Amino acid sequence: MKVAVVGATGLVGSKMLQVLTERNFPVTELIPVASEKSVGKEVTFKGKQYKVVSADTAIAMKPAVALFSAGGGTSTEWAPKFAEAGITVIDNSSAWRMDPTKKLVVPEINGKTLTPEDKIIANPNCSTIQMVLALNPLHEKYKINRVVVSTYQSVTGTGVKAVEQLMNERKGIDGPKAYAHQIDLNVIPQIDVFLDNGYTKEEMKMVKETVKIMGDSNIRVTATTVRIPVMGGHSESVNVAFDNEYDLSEVRSILEKTPGIIVVDDPANAKYPMPKDAHERDEVFVGRLRRDETQEKTLNMWIVADNLRKGAATNAVQIAEFLHAQKWI
Repeated sequence: MKVAVVGATGLVGSKMLQVLTERNFPVTELIPVASEKSVGKEVTFKGKQYKVVSADTAIAMKPAVALFSAGGGTSTEWAPKFAEAGITVIDNSSAWRMDPTKKLVVPEINGKTLTPEDKIIANPNCSTIQMVLALNPLHEKYKINRVVVSTYQSVTGTGVKAVEQLMNERKGIDGPKAYAHQIDLNVIPQIDVFLDNGYTKEEMKMVKETVKIMGDSNIRVTATTVRIPVMGGHSESVNVAFDNEYDLSEVRSILEKTPGIIVVDDPANAKYPMPKDAHERDEVFVGRLRRDETQEKTLNMWIVADNLRKGAATNAVQIAEFLHAQKWI
């Protein structure tokens, strides 16, 4: 099938091309799309060169599906135009996530809510995806009522410019800045802009998206999102309060049996999830499982994933795989 990747020259777009190749998605023709200044450049896919085209040209080429990773403004403008042409859009930006008419999908959790009529499908925020994948099976068993999450997020979540800033600072080079502060040897407790309630946009994404994906408005979430000088992989400290009592060994067993999750929890041998171990992996890694000794029915856990893969590109491709399996694309 013809597959368009909108934002094909960016960090996530490039990762989408890689994941499409690795997972052997049935691409007969790739249509790489980027901004006007990138039109005519070439990208490599499965050993072949493809010329980058404009969004208008891509629509005229009639792909079956378009994976978008080009920012909210681009998605707001172009996703409806692709959808009107009968092309299914899977969008990685925040543009459609909280639109009540659009599905926000992690296939393992709520893929079954999709229908052939869903022409714009939202891919959740990277930090939300890895958290809900671990939370959902526990919610089904014990009923979650509250989540407190603090994140430790990689510079790759911001983009190429942030990676360059980190590496330049490490080498003592003064260059373009993605952040208002130094990121090397530092931690920045701000991701995205601050809102009127004192939380950042990233924090409120985690709050609202978790409820929407898991389909339960009774789950209360509070978040603090932090940028750290790590090249790839997001980590999260998550405190989960349940309605029902749980058994720690049963929690471990439930997570071990959940597709897409790997439990790494052997503190006696210094084994726990770390970003470097999640690099280029599609699984979500969970460890540091322990009771919160200050509060009943409450669990502490540590969740790590490659933010460019399961947190973005892989989840989008998995949505496309689900649609293809249903013969909707």
